[in-house]
Amino acid sequence: MPIHPTAIIDKTAQLDSTVEVGPYAVIGAHVHIGADSVVDAHASVKGPAFIGKRNIISSFAAVGGDPQDISYKGEATELHIGDDNKIREYATLQRGTLKGNGKTVIGSNNLFMAYSHVAHDCHIGDHVIMANVATLAGHVEIEDHATLGGLVAVQQFCRIGAYCYLGGMSGINLDVPPYMLLEGTRNQLRIVGLNRVGLKRNGFSKETMAQIDKVYRILFRSPELLLREALKEARNAAGDCPEALHLIDFIKDSSIGVARRVMEKD
Repeated sequence: MPIHPTAIIDKTAQLDSTVEVGPYAVIGAHVHIGADSVVDAHASVKGPAFIGKRNIISSFAAVGGDPQDISYKGEATELHIGDDNKIREYATLQRGTLKGNGKTVIGSNNLFMAYSHVAHDCHIGDHVIMANVATLAGHVEIEDHATLGGLVAVQQFCRIGAYCYLGGMSGINLDVPPYMLLEGTRNQLRIVGLNRVGLKRNGFSKETMAQIDKVYRILFRSPELLLREALKEARNAAGDCPEALHLIDFIKDSSIGVARRVMEKD
């Protein structure tokens, strides 16, 4: 195991024999790290934390720290991380609280750029990108392939849908439906259209994109329809396209409301 002699590793930590640990890194109690992972110089990993294979934890990152929640009283809550994640310098990923079933859960193939922050009880899918200083409050959910620009701040309990692109320097206080492109408008984030470039890059067919667009136009470009009517009409238009149906269900299941579209009168 290539561990630098200045690293400090708790006796209860379990590291695969292929894990690399750099100078002055600190790995605390009840940390599990899978094969071919790297913990760079001066990084801190606290437990209980369960970290999969081929993860890179860069210098000065703080992974598995106590949740920043005034209700937290030192309970042994957990952080679960999948495989192939890149956690860059000064990023912070924190454990859960008892209010959130005691777990923060992160999937695989994600990129957390410098100074990004994942708070307690968040659930993040796969292939998510959080750019520099993007910040999540507690209990945020992010679906697969979402991208958050630099300095994006997401309020607690918000959901970010799959394949979204959120423009930088924006605040999120509502759910963001899947497949949307959002930009800051008058200090608020508004939907400006579908994330067509992102969908094409991820292999969405023309037929699937057409079905998503049809549903999007009913839900976001039909102001004369009440939400219940729009959801019913959109479901009829979606056919059996699972991606389009997911967009409808995401909006139907929102408990805090969803982001608005930019209207011409805005």
